[in-house]
Amino acid sequence: MEWDKLLSELLKYHRGKLVGILLGLLFGLLTAFLGFWRTLFIGICILIGYIIGKKIDEHKSLKKLLERFFED
Repeated sequence: MEWDKLLSELLKYHRGKLVGILLGLLFGLLTAFLGFWRTLFIGICILIGYIIGKKIDEHKSLKKLLERFFED
């Protein structure tokens, strides 16, 4: 089987599993090299960036999102 065909089928039928494996591998490596708390901090920063980027892509108000988190 050709590699490009194999990769294409993996991405088509098993994308979630492949992403999960890669994220698990990345988390494990970062934890081994940086420690758990630093890795968790990086993960939280990535999650916040993802949420902000998603709101921008959906043309939703970033101001409303920030107001929701930083209410008086």
